[in-house]
Parts: sequence; structure tokens; C-alpha cells
Amino acid sequence: MTNNNVILPPKTIGIIGGGQLGRMMAISAKYMGYRIAVLDPTSDCPASQVADEHIVSSYDDEEGIRQLTDMSAVVTYEFENVDADAAELVKQQGKLPQGTDALEVTQNRQKEKSTVDESGLPVPPFFIVTNAQECKTALEDMRFPAVVKTLSGGYDGKGQQKVTAEEDVPEACTFAEEHDSCIAEEWISFDKEISVVFTRGQSGDITYFPIGENEHKEQILYKTTVPASISETVHRKAIEAAAIIAEKLNVVGTFAVEMFVKDDSVYINEMAPRPHNSGHYTIEACNVSQFQQHIRAVCGLPLMPVRLLNPAVMINLLGEETHPALAQSSVWEHAFVHVYGKETVKPKRKMGHLTFTGESSAEVSRNVAVYQEEET
Repeated sequence: MTNNNVILPPKTIGIIGGGQLGRMMAISAKYMGYRIAVLDPTSDCPASQVADEHIVSSYDDEEGIRQLTDMSAVVTYEFENVDADAAELVKQQGKLPQGTDALEVTQNRQKEKSTVDESGLPVPPFFIVTNAQECKTALEDMRFPAVVKTLSGGYDGKGQQKVTAEEDVPEACTFAEEHDSCIAEEWISFDKEISVVFTRGQSGDITYFPIGENEHKEQILYKTTVPASISETVHRKAIEAAAIIAEKLNVVGTFAVEMFVKDDSVYINEMAPRPHNSGHYTIEACNVSQFQQHIRAVCGLPLMPVRLLNPAVMINLLGEETHPALAQSSVWEHAFVHVYGKETVKPKRKMGHLTFTGESSAEVSRNVAVYQEEET
């Protein structure tokens, strides 16, 4: 390897954010021989439990960011809502190979939708609204269902208001009035939702993980099935769309694009500039995981060609359902168990996940059915 940007073990990788994604990044990096420093305001956060150093600091604390940067050979992040000034500070030190382009776009839904639209990729119809009246006007031009979302923040159904009928409009308009700016978009009728998770290296090389088919419950990802049941045409269009986005945003590291599928068309829904919930299956079902590949990318190492070893289904464990799930014999017989180490259990909070693999999709489906039967 002649790349001067290569970071080799046992140097330290800094991670901004100490949640489950940071934890799984850290575990992958530790296997490779790296040391890990985490910055997160919560003591005993998931990533800190497997890290060498934990800086207990807010994400926008300049002193904490400087401390993390000074002790790290390279810095990455586990979520997109990284403070812009903090990211710029790390970038100026030459330790943020991911740059700030992808962060700036994915932090703001207006920029995200506009970037996709400007790239010639299809997105659901949308309007930017700044008050109740603009929201009312926008919804008059839309077919229901629709959704009004904050421009920044919000995930897993948070920071958004669904509009299914005319009687929901006043509440949506109140929601828009309470926030500085929002995006109102049509909730398009789609056949299924998929996600393309890929990793792009610092030299521009890209590897794609098998496309996952996603199922949501109450706007939170419940299940990802791999391989997705899609046509060759949809597969090609999805990969081509992801490639255009990767080039447009100069992506480095693992990145996810969620898409709606309608007939043989794909529509870009949301993007995430980091490993993604729908890519967790890669830990057991692929020869290299989304986290291992991400570490390779940010450290300037070659990316491994990706192979699917087995069909898989990933199921999230939310809130209070986690402990009952772990008491089921079928879980321990057929699934790989991941519990994130979060101290506080909250409704709908992601506490862990299960990954079922097998020799065939039919075998995986049977084992998942047994688990779901016990679950109910």
C-alpha cells in the first residue's frame, strides 16, 4: 500500500457518538487491532463499553472535540447530526476523511431532497413550508396520505406529522407553525421499501452490499430481509441511483440510501452518511460487514469484495420487548443476538437486534415464523 493516508493498527480511531452504531464500529475496529476513543455526553454509553477512551462531552463542545482529535489518528461519526463547527474543526486537522459534504446535505431534508432532485433522481413531490399557512397551501396541492417533517433532526417517526385525511391538516399546520421550517411531501403509494448500503473508499472505489427489503412498524424499521425480492430492473436502477449519490456527495465510508419501489421504478426516500440499521445483517450474513468496510474506508485501506454468505432476516428489538424476546428458546437456537448495552429502556427505543441466517430463504423464513409465533 502506497497511500499516505493509510492508518494502520494499533493507532486510535476517534468516534463522535457512543450509541449502538459506534459500538459496532468499535468492535469491528478492535478485531482489526485498532484502539478506540469515543466522545459522547452519556457515561457508560454503548460504545464506551468497548472503547479504550471515553470523553464525556457534548457533541458541540470544542474542547472535547479537540481532545478527541488530538488523541486520534482519524475520526469518524456514528450519526449525521454532528455539530457543523465540530466537523469542520476535525476536517481542518486533516483527520476527517469523510469530509463535511455528505453531513451538510443529510442534516437538512431540504438540501437532501434538492440534491437528489438536481441529480436527476426521482423523489416524492415535496414543498418547503415555514408557517401554518404555507403548510395548508402545500397540502391543498397534495394527495393524501402526506407527511410534514422538520428539516433537521428526527428519526424513527420522531419530528414528523402524518396527514391521512383532511381532518389531520390543522394538526399538521400547527406542527409546521411550531417549527422554523418543515418539508411537506406526498406519502407515495409504493410496493415495498428497500435500502442500498454501500461503502466508498478514499480513492472512489465502491462496494455494494446485497439490497435489503425493509418492513416498518409505526415508522420504525422492524425487519430487513436479504436478498430483497425485486426485479433485475429495480436492482439495476437502485444501484445506479446510489452510485450517482455517492459521486455527487463525494462519499467516504459506509452510506445508506432508503428507496421506495413502485412497479419497476425507485424513488429516493432518505439517506444516511454512516452504517445503517438495515445493514446490520451484514455482520453475520456477509464475508465483510458494513462496519468493517467502513473502518477500512476511513483508514484508507482497500475495500473487500462483498459476498452474501447466507440469506438473512434482521429484526429490531425495541423497548420493553427485548427481555421477553431473549427468554425465547427459538432466539438462541436460530438467531445471532445483539444487545446494545443501553442502560435505560424506553418505548420504541432500539435496544438490540436479532439476525436469522440459513441455507435458504425458506429456512430463514421458517425460523423467523417460529420466533414471531412465540413473540405473540
